[in-house]
Amino acid sequence: MDDFLKSKTARILTVVLLGQAAVFYGLSRAESIPTHRPLAQFSLEDSDWRMNEEMPLDKESLAVLKADDILSRLYVNQANGRIATLFVAYFETQRTGKTPHSPKNCLPGSGWVPAGSEIIAIPVPGEQEPVRVNRYIVSRGQNQSVVLYWYQNRNRVIASEYTAKIYTVADSIRYNRSDTALVRVVVGVNGGNTQAAIDTATDFVKAFFEPLKNYLPA
Repeated sequence: MDDFLKSKTARILTVVLLGQAAVFYGLSRAESIPTHRPLAQFSLEDSDWRMNEEMPLDKESLAVLKADDILSRLYVNQANGRIATLFVAYFETQRTGKTPHSPKNCLPGSGWVPAGSEIIAIPVPGEQEPVRVNRYIVSRGQNQSVVLYWYQNRNRVIASEYTAKIYTVADSIRYNRSDTALVRVVVGVNGGNTQAAIDTATDFVKAFFEPLKNYLPA
């Protein structure tokens, strides 16, 4: 029994059953949509990282994504010249079928091939516990990048897609809300130095994590 409960099949079945309960419960009342500060107003202060340029999505990508608010920017570290991109897609509700698109699916669809993945813990100033996020190494032709991403809602950081769905259902039942955000960082690998790119990405996360919390509902 214990082995079954830990299996992928059990996790999927749990999500389906909780989803059915949430739909039944949610139909009986209107969802509570939390307010949030527009992501366009996000800024980094007291940090070496500075926004270098906006990276707007094209109309086709926006139509597929269906996010309610988006931040897509390129940042440069003024101290060492390192570059990182930050992408945040916020969904105020998931009851209408709008859900974050997992980078596990989007990156291969864009021609990027995963070369390795794991969940890592990043100690962030201001947080009691390290945040656990997905780390991917992806390549396309001769180009290689480090990708960090996670789902964030109600001051939670969630790496697992399955766990994120379970929390969505639980929050729908308990708090009558299903908002969430996908946060993604991409850093290019230069000269084959993957570790330098990983260090840049984690340093960037440490710089923006606390300020970003002010723009996502608690």
